[in-house]
Amino acid sequence: MIRLVAATALTAVALTACGTTEVEPAAVSSAAPTSQSCADDTTTTSTAPVSITDGVGRKVELAKPAARVAVLEWQQTEDVLTLCLNPVAVADKAGYGTYVKAEKLPADAVDTGERGEPDLDALYGANPDLIIVEAFKADDEVITKLEKRGVPVLATVGADAKGQIANMKKVFSMIGQATGRTERADLVLKQFDEHLAGAKAKVAAANVTKKDFLFFDGWIEGGNVVIRPYGKGALFTELGEQLGLTPAWTDQINAAYGSGGVDPSYGLAQTDIEGLTAVGNATFFYGDDETPDSYVKELTKSSIWTKLPAVTEGRAYPFPAGVWGAGGPKSNEEAIDAYVNILTTK
Repeated sequence: MIRLVAATALTAVALTACGTTEVEPAAVSSAAPTSQSCADDTTTTSTAPVSITDGVGRKVELAKPAARVAVLEWQQTEDVLTLCLNPVAVADKAGYGTYVKAEKLPADAVDTGERGEPDLDALYGANPDLIIVEAFKADDEVITKLEKRGVPVLATVGADAKGQIANMKKVFSMIGQATGRTERADLVLKQFDEHLAGAKAKVAAANVTKKDFLFFDGWIEGGNVVIRPYGKGALFTELGEQLGLTPAWTDQINAAYGSGGVDPSYGLAQTDIEGLTAVGNATFFYGDDETPDSYVKELTKSSIWTKLPAVTEGRAYPFPAGVWGAGGPKSNEEAIDAYVNILTTK
C-alpha cells in the first residue's frame, strides 16, 4: 500500500510562479453520467453463504455476507461506501476525509489508526464480521496478526502495474461478493465502463494535438523537492492512455523502487525537479496536498521548473482537490473527468 500519505494525495493548487501562467484547478466535468448514487440504489443484497479466493490466494468462507465491515485501506473503504454499506471501522479517518472526496465517511465509523498498523482494541471493539486489508502476499504481517483473533480477513491486492483498471475492478467485485452486493458492484462497473467510453469520445472529438503527458506528485524530504512521476503501469497513466494520451515517462518496472525504474505494484518512479527535463515537451498534470509544507510551493520557485516547456507554454495543470490516485470506481471517474475537462477546455 502507499505509505506516504502526503505524497499520494492528489489535490490541486493554482500554479503561480515567475514565468508561469496561473492555472486554476480543473473543475470536474460531466464527460459521462456518474454511477447511480446510493440514495437511488435499488439493487438487492444476497443472503447466500460466501466462498472467495482472495487476492493473495487465501480461501475465505462466510456463512452469510458480511454486514459489519472494517476496512484498513482507503481504496477499499471507498469501495465499501460505493456498494452502499457503511463500514463500522476504518483506517485513518482524518486522512481519508482530506484526500479522498469520492465517497464521504459516516461520522460514526470507528478510527483504527494508521493504515496497515491498526489499533486492535479499536478495531475489534467495533465488532466487525469481516476485516478487509490490502496485502501483496499471504504471509503479510497484518494478515498474520489479524487471523489470530477469529474474525475473517479478506486480503485484496490494491495495485498491479500490469493492469491497474482491471485490478481496481477485481478488488471492487471481490468486496461486492463478500458483502452480498454483487448486483450493485456489477451496476457500478457497467456505469464506469460507460463513463470511460463517453470520455474517450469527448477527448477524440477535441482533437488533442499534444499527446505526450506526465502525471506526478511529490513531497519535501531533507529540505529538497522529491518528484514522483507516474510511469508506465500507474493508474493515472493508464487512464491517460485510455483517453488517447502517450506516457512520457519511459522507465521500466524495477522492483527496487527508488533506485531507478518504476515499482511493479503502483507504477511509480522517483526523481528530482531536474528529472522532469527528461520528458521534453510533455504536458504536465500534477497533484498537491495543499498543506503548509506542500512540495508545490518549493517546486514553483525553482528556475528549472519555470523554464520547462509545459510551464512556459501554460500546459502544467493541477488536478482537482481530493481525486485519490489509488481509489475505486468513483475516484477513477473523478480522475477521468479531470483529464477530460483539461483536455477539452484548454
